[in-house]
Amino acid sequence: MYGSKAYAVGLMSGTSVDGIDAAVIEIDAASEQEVSVRLLAFENTPFPDQTRNQIFELFDPAKATIDKVGMMNMWLGELYANATYSVIAKCGLKPEQISVVGSHGQTIYHAPWDQAIDGHTVRYTVQIGDGAVIANRTGIPCVSDFRTADMAVGGQGAPLVPFTEYLLYRSDKQTRLLQNIGGIGNVTVLPAGASAEEVYAFDTGPGNMIIDALIAQLYAPLAMDIGGQIAAKGQVIEELLSWMQQDEYYAMPLPKSTGRERFGTQYTEQIIAMMQNKQWRAEDVIATATYVTAWSIYDSYKRFIAQRNPAQQLLVGGGGSYNATLIGYLKQLFSPLGVDVLTQEDIGGNSDAKEAVAFGLLGYYTLQQRPNNIPNVTGASRPVIMGKLSWPTR
Repeated sequence: MYGSKAYAVGLMSGTSVDGIDAAVIEIDAASEQEVSVRLLAFENTPFPDQTRNQIFELFDPAKATIDKVGMMNMWLGELYANATYSVIAKCGLKPEQISVVGSHGQTIYHAPWDQAIDGHTVRYTVQIGDGAVIANRTGIPCVSDFRTADMAVGGQGAPLVPFTEYLLYRSDKQTRLLQNIGGIGNVTVLPAGASAEEVYAFDTGPGNMIIDALIAQLYAPLAMDIGGQIAAKGQVIEELLSWMQQDEYYAMPLPKSTGRERFGTQYTEQIIAMMQNKQWRAEDVIATATYVTAWSIYDSYKRFIAQRNPAQQLLVGGGGSYNATLIGYLKQLFSPLGVDVLTQEDIGGNSDAKEAVAFGLLGYYTLQQRPNNIPNVTGASRPVIMGKLSWPTR
């Protein structure tokens, strides 16, 4: 494992369901804790419209029948395999040169809280996009279904990326906040000079999820507020802001994670109903939802981080980093605290590729039979090797 280079592919499709992010990375591991990664190629493949609509249907448990889940599990495996082939070709490598594919899969339900059954409690999560399909189409071992191993030892199965952020972004001199803004926002706290045991992370709340859902309802056929242009034309509605800030998630203790189950369709429908009743302007609603994402990140810092680990830098990745209005709100909120707000691009990185890179690295650790969770982050009782490994038939 150590002292040699390896190639891996990482695959990610998130709660926004905007497509498959695929990254080819070169991994250079000097030791278990000293690892460097170089991004060789990145590609985003949008989902076909019909597939995207069918995935959204599966977010509703009443519609997610076994036959539909089973079919989409296999179909997404095919799409992930195609994306793998495409991104490998983009960097001039051959499939046989790739050691492993690490595939997050598509989350359709995440229930990280204890639920009683027959005198016991269980937590569960469902990601689809079958790893055996990916492995046998590409000829490359595939690691998938990462979250369940962490949940099996009492964790929330999320967030998982902090393990890779600790390896790749820690600093001896600065306390850094690694903020991802996908469908959901999540932050990783890397205290200056920290060991892995001192790292902590959690979901800050909605990222792009509410904004995108409102855009789809109010500005069809648009699916997102490109660059934050619509929000930039609006004003924050104080009444709506106050209502959104009251959601009980923000005050929940750590560790915690959330998803579409809380901030999905039902939540957006409530906003639309209030908008119609109050006759609010659409651009003002979008501005408010955008501000709430920034505020939730700021509130998380003030509530859970600032006293414990005052930070010098907030490094933003994910699709939300391209929303100039959102980044502007973050700078407005964090500047008085002495925290610099930067994007992955500001430091020579790639905001879109960051999570795909992470799952390529997580898959590599699974293949090497090395633990790849951080118990302090997820609430797990111990380190575990996450992911289920599918071998191709050669």
